[in-house]
Amino acid sequence: MRLLVVGAGAMGRWFGRTVDADLAFADADPERAVAAADELGGRAVPLDGDEQFDVVCLAVPMDLAREAVEANAHRAERGMCDVMGSMAGPVAAMRDHLPDRERLSLHPLFAPENAPGNVAAVVDESGPLGDALLDDLSTAGNNVFETTPTEHDTAMETVQAAAHAAILSFGLAADDVREEFATPISAALDELVASVASGNPRVYADIQSAFGAGTKRVADAARELERADEETFADLYRAVGRTDDEIDNHEPDE
Repeated sequence: MRLLVVGAGAMGRWFGRTVDADLAFADADPERAVAAADELGGRAVPLDGDEQFDVVCLAVPMDLAREAVEANAHRAERGMCDVMGSMAGPVAAMRDHLPDRERLSLHPLFAPENAPGNVAAVVDESGPLGDALLDDLSTAGNNVFETTPTEHDTAMETVQAAAHAAILSFGLAADDVREEFATPISAALDELVASVASGNPRVYADIQSAFGAGTKRVADAARELERADEETFADLYRAVGRTDDEIDNHEPDE
């Protein structure tokens, strides 16, 4: 399979090293494309070139989805896939620009350095090349599961936008206190803050922009907790999943 990966960052390189293909890389930074090709044994090609490939994989920021699909559709002889992180936008754009070719949207639910892991997949138009890519991902130890664009993007409001907003909000609100004061819960949150804060702010900003409804729910919930009287607070506490008996018998971890 002749595969062009557009976007030679961490996720594009992860995809290139995970699948079995003759690789080419294109990037807005030509030097980064050369570095990826040298690392993985492929070659670098111009971002605006016309050379065609069996499959084009888009590994660019989410807000560039439609533009990237349109710009690269003519280079995809048999199919296109993406690893951008949102699905409704890329799938819709691929339907518009590649109506008669294989279409596959993928979302690795982990940072590349934490691979393998869960990979969400929308098989919008199946075919032998897409099947081969899915097989390669599974062979590498990933748990590939099928979803729909709507189910995926709605889930990302919770597992990405809301989760990141809650963690970053704690990091912004927390005072610098002596380590001896740490509780099991605060220590776990400190670790999550450190994990999120060590990433790429552009990636997290893109997630908030794409799935911001989850962030709004976190903000609304925090305000509700802040304003709650004792009875209302107890109701909210129960709402997160504990039964009344568990509430009555539970001793704080702290």
